[in-house]
Amino acid sequence: MSSHMKIAKIAFTGSATAGRAVMAAAAKSNLKHVSLELGGKSPALVFDDADLDNVVEHTSVSFLRNSGQICFASSRVLVQEGIASKYIEAIKTAFENADKKMGDPSLEDTAFGPLADKAQFERVMGFLNDGKAEGVQFLAGGARKGDKGTFVQPTVILNPDLKSKVYTDEIFGPVISVKTFKTEEEALEMANDTTYGLGSTVYTNDIARALRVAGKIEAGTVGINSAFNTSVQTPFGGFKQSGIGRESGREALNEYVQPKTIHINMNLVSKKA
Repeated sequence: MSSHMKIAKIAFTGSATAGRAVMAAAAKSNLKHVSLELGGKSPALVFDDADLDNVVEHTSVSFLRNSGQICFASSRVLVQEGIASKYIEAIKTAFENADKKMGDPSLEDTAFGPLADKAQFERVMGFLNDGKAEGVQFLAGGARKGDKGTFVQPTVILNPDLKSKVYTDEIFGPVISVKTFKTEEEALEMANDTTYGLGSTVYTNDIARALRVAGKIEAGTVGINSAFNTSVQTPFGGFKQSGIGRESGREALNEYVQPKTIHINMNLVSKKA
């Protein structure tokens, strides 16, 4: 489809690697218009004055829905030092409790299911094994769950190196990394230190700070005190290598139309409509 000469527009959702291939095929064919949604490594910024219970809920249960297989899930949690110890203790407990609720999706008491397929399971396990080889600290999880299916334990990685792949790459599984920061400026520097820019979340009781930080984060969507929810009324898409163009909202409609300008010399046409 990307190289078809009679297709004028293509919208693609997937990896950055596949997105580049789509763009290359479009360029080599008829220069069709392309919009891309290519995933992310979204940060959650947690300030000292944030409601701890709310933060833990959104960075555990909300993050783990679909077992972390959500493109805009906040998988990098940046916590201000004043609240860090309480958050780390609470998120460890939350992920350990989530592990107990992971299992057969057909059972009523199951809250979290398996990864999509064997290939994705092996990919996630590859990240975890690489992390172990690097010596990263696993606060919770870090291994396969059981010996059947494609289940991976809900995993919390504590303070990985900024260049570690478990911190920089999109894992697309039930894995978060937790790091601490001192100041707002440091938090923003850490949040924006990524090739992605799909989404972010900010947790604070100070609305002025929340809006200030949200405006400086290099991401297409920012949720304040909540894991953000998409809507058909609001544009959804990313900065940087998280994509080109937007889905939903009026901005999405513009992806499928082209402006045209018509000039008329009214002196040489009939005035009758």
